[in-house]
Amino acid sequence: MNNEVWRFIDTGNSSPSFNMALDEALLDWHSEGKFPPVIRFYGWNPPTLSVGYFQNVDKEIDMEAVKAHGLGFVRRPTGGRGVLHEHELTYSVIVSEAHPEMPKSVTEAYRVISEGILKGFHHLGLEAYFAVPRTPEERDALKNPRSAVCFDAPSWYELVVEGRKVAGSAQTRQKGVILQHGSILLDLDEDKLFSLFKYSNDRVKERMKKAFKDKAVAINAISSRRVSLEEAKDAFYKGFAEGLNIELESYQLTEEELAYVQKLASERYESDEWNFKR
Repeated sequence: MNNEVWRFIDTGNSSPSFNMALDEALLDWHSEGKFPPVIRFYGWNPPTLSVGYFQNVDKEIDMEAVKAHGLGFVRRPTGGRGVLHEHELTYSVIVSEAHPEMPKSVTEAYRVISEGILKGFHHLGLEAYFAVPRTPEERDALKNPRSAVCFDAPSWYELVVEGRKVAGSAQTRQKGVILQHGSILLDLDEDKLFSLFKYSNDRVKERMKKAFKDKAVAINAISSRRVSLEEAKDAFYKGFAEGLNIELESYQLTEEELAYVQKLASERYESDEWNFKR
C-alpha cells in the first residue's frame, strides 16, 4: 500500500509575523479542504523571541532587552512559554483532528506527531526518547510552571537526550485542525535567553539559569560532531516521513497564497493589540 502524501514546505528564514501568519493560514486552508496535511520547516530573520498565547508580556518579558539584542518579537497562536528562535530548525505540522492516524487526546496526538522528531534525532545519531512525567510531583510541575522559559522543563512526550530537553513544541486545535509547531535547538545562547525575562531578583535569575543547564541542551552541545542546519533539515525530513508513515511532496506557495499570508501578518502578527494585550 502506498503511503499517504503530505505537502512539505521549506520557507527558509522569514519575519516573525510571516512565520506565524503562514502557520495560521495553513490551518485555515486545511480546514477548508484547500490543502492536504502539511509539514513545514522554517527559520527566523531577525532572530526572535516568541511568547505563548496566554503569556503576560508586561509581567514576564523584558522588552528593553529584546530590543537591545535586536530581536524580533511575536505572540504565537499556540500556548506554552517564551522561546528564543535563533540557532534552530523550526517545524510545524498541520493535520485534521479527524485524520484516522490522529488520536483524540491532545497528549497522544502530540506523541504521534513527535514520532517524526524522535526519528530525526535518531538519524543524527542521538539517542533521543520521550519524556513521560512519572511521579505526582512531576505531573503537578507541568500544571504550574514556575518559569516563563519554554525549555525549562520537559512536558509529556517532549524529546530528551541524556535527560535534557532538546526540542520544545506547542499545539493548538482550531476549526477541526491540529497545528503543532516547535523548535529543534542546534545551539543555544543561555546568557541571551535569560536576559529576556523578568525575575524578582538576580539571585532567582541565577538559580533558574543554573537549574536550566541540567534541563535543556542543544544538539551541538551533545553531538560527537557539529551538525549544520542543512544536515538537521535532511535528518528531520526523513524522520517525519518515517515517523508518520507518509510521503512528502515539496510545494511552493502561489502568489495569491503569499499575498493572503502577508495581509494576515500585517493585520494580526505585527499589531501591538495581538502581541501585547493579554
